[in-house]
Amino acid sequence: MSAEGGAQGYIVHHLTPLSVGEGFWTLHLDTLFFSAVLGGLIAWFFKSVADNVTNDVPGFAQNVAETLVEFVDTQVKDSFHGRNEMIAPLSLTIFCWVFLWNLMDLVPVDLLPLIASLMGMEYLRVVPSTDLNATFALAITVILLTYFYSVKVKGFFGFAKEILTHPFGPWLFPFNLMLRLVEEFARPVSLALRLFGNLYAGELLFILIALLPPLIQPLLGLPWAIFHILVITLQAFIFMILTIVYLSLAHEDH
Repeated sequence: MSAEGGAQGYIVHHLTPLSVGEGFWTLHLDTLFFSAVLGGLIAWFFKSVADNVTNDVPGFAQNVAETLVEFVDTQVKDSFHGRNEMIAPLSLTIFCWVFLWNLMDLVPVDLLPLIASLMGMEYLRVVPSTDLNATFALAITVILLTYFYSVKVKGFFGFAKEILTHPFGPWLFPFNLMLRLVEEFARPVSLALRLFGNLYAGELLFILIALLPPLIQPLLGLPWAIFHILVITLQAFIFMILTIVYLSLAHEDH
């Protein structure tokens, strides 16, 4: 195999998921596994901090948890204008979960796939946010929550009236409906593709760096990893903020 073919095969191998099934019913087992593990890690961390909270000098874990809670609470107070006790915990969960999804991008690209190969698995993609199915699933869940709260706060007829009469009034309801459909389609697409695109590109760059000679890899890999920490944090923050904004709009009853 030529060097070019070898590089192409290496890239394709690292970006191919461990899956079962065919067509629509294909399940990406690695995405499901890492998402579940990271979600369980979040629950365990906050549960353990809550069980051991102290009013004396707090430990490192309590400081981290309190900083995260205060940070998310500030964003909710600034961006959410309704009354819903679920919004802050939901926003905290989304921020932490997406951040840990993205943080998997900093794991050496060959480490976990090598361990998986020793266990008999041919493929393993370790970054859930490089899986378009995962980012779309999370984005669609957020949009479904906005529909739920729109109907709950405004009522079914109030929500329907908002869709048909804004922004041009009731006589132009076909145009209002068309604009609303475009907006509702754009929301999950932008949420999912923004997260997916940034992390897929970041993972691809790490894979390309891994193809370079060993002496060059640290010279390029370390600066990119430091910069990528900002990227993965920013993407988690953007996803959380847009979730808060969308849910705030759902709670506005004009």
